[in-house]
Amino acid sequence: MRNAPTILHLDMDAFYASAEQASKPSLRGKAVVVGGLGPRGVVATASYEARVFGVRSAMPMAQARRLAPNAAYLVPRFGFYRAISEQVMALLHALSPLVEPLSLDEAFVDLEAGETAWDAASARLVGEKLRADIRAVTGLTGSVGLAASKMLAKIASEEAKPDGLVLIEPGTERAMLGPMSVRTLPGVGPATGDHLRRAGITTVDDLAEAGEDELVRLLGKAHGHALHAMALAHDERPVVAEREAKSVSVEDTYDVDIHDRLRVGLEVQRLADRCVRRLRAAGLSGRTIVLKVRRYDFSTLTRSETLRGPTDDPAVVRESAARLLDSVDTTGGVRLLGVGVSGLADYTQEDLFAQAAGEGAAEQVAEEGDQEPVEERQVVVERRWPAGHDVRHAEFGHGWVQGSGLGRVTVRFETPGSEPGRVRTFRVDDPDLEPAEPLPLVEGAAGVSAEGVGA
Repeated sequence: MRNAPTILHLDMDAFYASAEQASKPSLRGKAVVVGGLGPRGVVATASYEARVFGVRSAMPMAQARRLAPNAAYLVPRFGFYRAISEQVMALLHALSPLVEPLSLDEAFVDLEAGETAWDAASARLVGEKLRADIRAVTGLTGSVGLAASKMLAKIASEEAKPDGLVLIEPGTERAMLGPMSVRTLPGVGPATGDHLRRAGITTVDDLAEAGEDELVRLLGKAHGHALHAMALAHDERPVVAEREAKSVSVEDTYDVDIHDRLRVGLEVQRLADRCVRRLRAAGLSGRTIVLKVRRYDFSTLTRSETLRGPTDDPAVVRESAARLLDSVDTTGGVRLLGVGVSGLADYTQEDLFAQAAGEGAAEQVAEEGDQEPVEERQVVVERRWPAGHDVRHAEFGHGWVQGSGLGRVTVRFETPGSEPGRVRTFRVDDPDLEPAEPLPLVEGAAGVSAEGVGA
């Protein structure tokens, strides 16, 4: 471990929910839950107002609705969140060449490598300025932890939440960690925590006193050794610069199992197109096409096909995904579908044979008149109004979807810089209503794209 608190950990505060509140004036200060809204959905993020009711990330959405029935429940806008994340990551990269993202809203930064901090005083100044810059650029808040190791910096940022900064002075780590719960340490989840509790180990001090041999006996060699080192505040892991994505994928979970084979095929084609958009946005191509199918009985099947060379051609990916689907029995119903591309490269070397097959299939569809109803059904499938997503009306301007059903869609018309707006209801097929791109959260900032780069 180093002698100065020059490792910074940033964790944005209730990121998805905070972004939605900043985007929608009528939701500010109110309980907001972001996640899958169907009966099988789970909570991605809950605002601090929703957490008061006990709503937490990874909780089943049905349970969240019972705890906070009056909260606003929104479908995630991952492209929007990615665009904000890119703004935040740019601020981090300005501090150091060593930035290690853990997710869209969380990252480690080695300030020493960037020569931006060398002691506690300079590290604190950098942390405070970073928090101010994030607020100025995105309108959101983040919590900062500063310490001499990654483990301690992450613990410090958690202690700083929400919208704070905690710096752990070198030499004080053991005293600070001692009374904390064993669950504070990374790698100690509910199962491990319960196992340790049954052995009479509940605090970090208890871990240290138990000794390495006892922890190895309880948890195995690798986990026991690592946990004993963490209990002594030993963590030599370096900050590792961002690695290239290994795959790009998209998936959808359906509220009601899909039994119609034609509908399943259309959904796979739509997912293939979404996956290719993410590939191209990242400037990538890939060799291996992957299809994921979760069936009615929760069994999950994965099929893959490796092409002769990397591609970002939508026809090639659609054709490959369709071939993979042919090998899967979906007669009992499908609850989840996913399409991914792996074996990524930063250039495109088209598989000419697969491309030709895709083009041939496209020509065949164009020539056969009985395929026209398929195209019509695809349009119906894609015309959805997810709660929380942006729309624009020819007369009323920009707004967001509050909800839809029974052939109607309810929209609240407001923007990040406006007062809370009025609510109006339209037919789902109203020609004056169309999906829209998210607006910037901070006036004068660059717009953000609704379709971002995924991995």
